[in-house]
Amino acid sequence: MDTDSLKLPEWIFSMNCAITVVDKDCRIIYMNDRSRQTFANRGGAKLIGHNIIDYHNPRSIEIIRRLLKEGGSNAYTIEKEGVRKMIYQTTWHKDDGSIGGLVELSMIIPEDMPHYIRH
Repeated sequence: MDTDSLKLPEWIFSMNCAITVVDKDCRIIYMNDRSRQTFANRGGAKLIGHNIIDYHNPRSIEIIRRLLKEGGSNAYTIEKEGVRKMIYQTTWHKDDGSIGGLVELSMIIPEDMPHYIRH
């Protein structure tokens, strides 16, 4: 699948968070600019077409496979080289409603990020 067929809105390309999209076979089909920068040390845009399973540990692979089978979302935070990020992974669906793959959003979050309870 080429990125032209994804029908992405223009604003998605330069968002200040990394967006990586994979198909049902775990092949990377899209990376926005931030995603390409984030994974520049692994090849950046050259990762398109590669299988994400090759870059994950067994625990992560289990989560990826479960999401692709059952649907749903997975969210967590990480810290790497002093930078905190929130990772949000969720399934995307084809026009027929079947699971098409996963979208991962990765955004830098401040260490003292406020948390609000709203009613």
